[in-house]
Amino acid sequence: MPKSRILIMGAAGRDFHNFNTLYRKNRSVEVVAFTATQIPNISGRKYPAKLAGASYPKGIPIYPESDLPMLIKKLKVEQVVFSYSDVSFQYVMGKAALVNACGADFTLLGAERTMIPSKVPVIAVVAVRTGTGKSQTSRRVCGYLRSQGKHVVAVRHPMPYGDLVKQKVQRYASIEDLRTHNCTVEEMEEYEPHIVEGTIIYAGVDYEAILRQAEKEADVIVWDGGNNDTSFYKPDLTITVVDPHRPGHEVRYYPGATNVRLADVIVVNKVDSAGKEGIETVVANVSAANPTATIVLAASPIAVEDPSIIAGKRVLVVEDGPTLTHGEMQYGAGVIAARQFGAAEMIDPRPYAVGSIADTYTKYPSIGILLPAMGYGQEQMDDLQATIERVPCDAVIIGTPIDLRRVITIKKPSVRVTYALQETTKPDLAEILDGFIAKHLTRRSRKK
Repeated sequence: MPKSRILIMGAAGRDFHNFNTLYRKNRSVEVVAFTATQIPNISGRKYPAKLAGASYPKGIPIYPESDLPMLIKKLKVEQVVFSYSDVSFQYVMGKAALVNACGADFTLLGAERTMIPSKVPVIAVVAVRTGTGKSQTSRRVCGYLRSQGKHVVAVRHPMPYGDLVKQKVQRYASIEDLRTHNCTVEEMEEYEPHIVEGTIIYAGVDYEAILRQAEKEADVIVWDGGNNDTSFYKPDLTITVVDPHRPGHEVRYYPGATNVRLADVIVVNKVDSAGKEGIETVVANVSAANPTATIVLAASPIAVEDPSIIAGKRVLVVEDGPTLTHGEMQYGAGVIAARQFGAAEMIDPRPYAVGSIADTYTKYPSIGILLPAMGYGQEQMDDLQATIERVPCDAVIIGTPIDLRRVITIKKPSVRVTYALQETTKPDLAEILDGFIAKHLTRRSRKK
């Protein structure tokens, strides 16, 4: 029988995981190509032979997604597997219509098909959109488990932007490890907060190899999901974070709506800054989609180093890049700080943007007057620094998960905004995690 010819549509993460778990050793199929979008500098490369396995001695080419119609015809593709996240239902079905019109089948894989079973208990923290506060929820979970004497290892959704072979399995236990692995700003924003709080974190490309190594040092593994993707590991507890600043997105985005339905616990975050109507809409939607889930309301209070740097000043607000771009948020912690501490004006950085930052505004015009901290590589970091320098402002508000001043030079007066999860209803996460510990970890801890 001839092999079925498959193309995987991705964005350097879920696509590689789907290949590794379902297709790498499947002799009935041939993956002829990946396509890439969202992430710069991925297309034009290859998924290397050392990771692709014996059936792919030349590796697998990665093309721009814009080439998809041509590739289906040229490579005689029979099936296209959609393998990235944080996109609307309309977007997904638009791609399906394109693929079908080109003569190929369009496939969405079931969530559990690519979940790898673990030898130790797993808590998955996932979300319905980028920028919901999933990372602070993961840190809250890790922190509480550590406080109960448990050895916690976090495993982060992939961000393999460099040498894929070298990034097969990455372990981060110190800030020095970030430099050793030559991390981008995007990676540091996810890894550094865990490291600072004392949690070991893994990431990379081959998530079964990562899991087997992480299991050796963990009582419990916390899957720290990226974008709004589903968990790569089979969880014993799933916590899904939703955002009342974007009511309705929890039932209109893929695969976030899947995460709502898979959830044991749904955290409605940012209730301190969202409107009552948005909170009520989100609660009603998730309750209808998953009536058995426990709903926890939570605030995301901010803190700043020195409010006087903001008060009465003309400020430039720098926010997390992915949250503003494919996350489609109109504001974040930096804007909340500007309003709360009395900034005179938020300066529009768009006329002063250079290089890749200017390109980002062209691609995502809804960003508005905020500066997205894009940091997928050195070029974007250089362009971010140059843009900040050009903007005529009195001060810079840094609303990103890490302190940008550590990785780029900001000569203007600046202040960093930090934020943390704070539950406002019962049961809270501590009570929920106590139940998880009693069920899954007590016997394991005694054995140790």
